[in-house]
Formats: sequence, structure tokens, C-alpha cells
Amino acid sequence: MTAKSIVLVLVLAATAGAIFYLESLKPDRAANVGSKEIPSAAVEKQLPRAKEIVRPAGYINTPLADSASSSASGRASAPITIGELIGKKVILVDFWTFSCINCQRTTPYLNAWYEKYKGKGLEIVGVHTPEFPFEEKYENVKAAVEKAGIRYPVVLDNEYATWTAYGNRFWPRKYLIDIDGYIVYDHIGEGAYDETERKIQELLEERTARLNLAGEIAKDTARPTGTIETDFTRPRSPEIYFGAARNASLGNGAAGTRGIQSFSAPETAEKNILYLAGSWDVRDEFAENREPGAKIIFRYEGKDLYFVAGAETPIKIKIFRDGKPLGVEAGADVKREGGETYLTVQDETLYRVIEDDVYEEHTVEFEILSPGVRAYTFTFG
Repeated sequence: MTAKSIVLVLVLAATAGAIFYLESLKPDRAANVGSKEIPSAAVEKQLPRAKEIVRPAGYINTPLADSASSSASGRASAPITIGELIGKKVILVDFWTFSCINCQRTTPYLNAWYEKYKGKGLEIVGVHTPEFPFEEKYENVKAAVEKAGIRYPVVLDNEYATWTAYGNRFWPRKYLIDIDGYIVYDHIGEGAYDETERKIQELLEERTARLNLAGEIAKDTARPTGTIETDFTRPRSPEIYFGAARNASLGNGAAGTRGIQSFSAPETAEKNILYLAGSWDVRDEFAENREPGAKIIFRYEGKDLYFVAGAETPIKIKIFRDGKPLGVEAGADVKREGGETYLTVQDETLYRVIEDDVYEEHTVEFEILSPGVRAYTFTFG
């Protein structure tokens, strides 16, 4: 078996760690995780070539990034291209978006690999392709990059131009490009970190030999602090959307209906069905409560619950699970006050509501204390 021999591993599971973009008007999420190693040594003409960055809207962590991103189009200069790296570096292209929990769980490994191998010839290029309009804003992406401790270059792909050039449909997705500019490895979703790092090591060894460089490539694999491997064999609820463009799981209203609507809470909640209560303005991408006391009710299966939301001003949400305030399972963004548990929403981002140790079935209820929360999605771990 050559250094770039064919190995195809494609694992489809109901709980896999990727967001799937349907080739339609709106993105959706689905189950898919896996990787494939593509040959190059003997059959180079059959290998996919690396694709160039196309119509970037801005750059972060690159030379001239500030000046490029402050221009009218964000394209005043080209601080980084794939073409300039071919023949010099091993390149990892990572498609991501900052409100994606699967991407957030992958980032510590990317950070660790960059720190470990950047001096040995690895370059990582993060291609930030937004799912929601608020993820198109340069200042939001820059804040997310800083919060995640990302130091490798990031390109804003607001038009999906680079995404389309690669034929991608998933967040996150990693492409490894060898020194000759061929895509030799492709991984969808979370996981396979050891496998991916071993492939990085192999390609760096090849680069070292081809460029007649001294030194060795470390053979150990990174274990970033605080990371937890996701168990994709365990059942969990699917991605749930609040906006009319994708709210097929709405249980007490007409899915796809836009505008201000009144909802009544159900007597019982069915699993994986979204229920709203009170007055809501349902837009394409989100639903916004119009009155204090509006509620969200959802019976989920899984371990963790995440909420993508935002508001113009800080708004408190009282959180219950099975009719009680949260206990030790309260997520990092939930605070306890006077025996009650609250989530405060303002920045449009992903909020960690429940981070439990066990996979179980529970009913959560959000009571929103003021008008104005824009609810985008529930995701589960």
C-alpha cells in the first residue's frame, strides 16, 4: 500500500457530527460522518486538484486582513491563496461556521495541530461559510475566532463560492492537500482525529523528503484539554429549526407559515416536536417572541442541548427540565438565581443550555421574560 493508497471509510449514523447543506434554497442538517483517503502516487490524473479561494468577503489572521476587510467588498487584497501554498506547504482546508456545535467541538483539535505542526510545514485555512445571516458579519466572525483561540488564517466565504468550488455540503469538513496540490484526504464531521493527524504526519514527512529538509515529524497525537469525544452511536434528537423556511417539526401551528401568530401550549409534548406558546413573529430563519411570558416546549432525547439565538438587548429566559429548575446538568451559559435557572440571550450565537453526563429523554421549557428573543435552532449532543 503506497503512502496515498485508496482507503474509503464512510460511516452514516443517525447521530453523526456534521451539518448537511441541501442543494436547495435553504440549508438543512443531517447525519453523516466519515473520511476518505484518495490515491495520488500512481494515478495523479484521477486525483482532485485543490481549489482556489473564490470571492472572499474578508480575512482574519492574515497579513493585511484588517485593510482587506475594511474595504467596501473585503477583497482589496489577497492575504492568502491556496495557489501560493502549493509546493511549499501541506494544507488543511476546514469548512466551518461559528454557531455550529460540531465545528466548535472540532476547533480545539485544529488549534492543537496548528500549534504543533505550523513550524513543520502545515498551513490551515479556515473557510467560514455562514448558515445564518448574522454569521456573515465580519465583526461576529472575528469575535468567534478570538473566543475559540483560532490563530490560523480564516477566510469569509459569504457567497458560498469556495464552498461550491469544493462541492461541499457539510459543516465541518476537512480537506488535506499534499505538497503537489492534490486533495488526498477528506473528512466529514467530528471525530477521526487520530486518523486525520496521522495523515497530516504522513504528508509532512513526504514534504520533508521532497524539499530535502532536516528534522523529524512527531508521531504522537494531540489530546486538547477539555475535549470530549462524542458518542454518535447514542440516540439524540435531530436539529430543530424555528424559522418558517425549515420548521417542519412545529407541532402546534402550520409549518412554513410566516408572520405574527398566537400559539397555545399543548397538554402533553410529543418527542422531537417543537411547541411554542404565546405570540410569535415567525420569519424565514427565526421565530421572535412578541410578548413576555412566551414559551418554548420541547421533549428531547440526548445528553446536551444547545440553543442558537440572539436579541437586541439582554433578555432572560427561565429554564425548566421536567418542570424543575436545572441542577448539575445546567450548561455553561445558564446561571442560578434564587433557586431558579436562567439563560441570558443577547449576542447571536450558540448557547450551552444543558450539558449532562447521561443520554436520556426529558422535556425542557423556556419561559422568555421579555419580548425580542430570536430563536434559530435547537441542537443536541
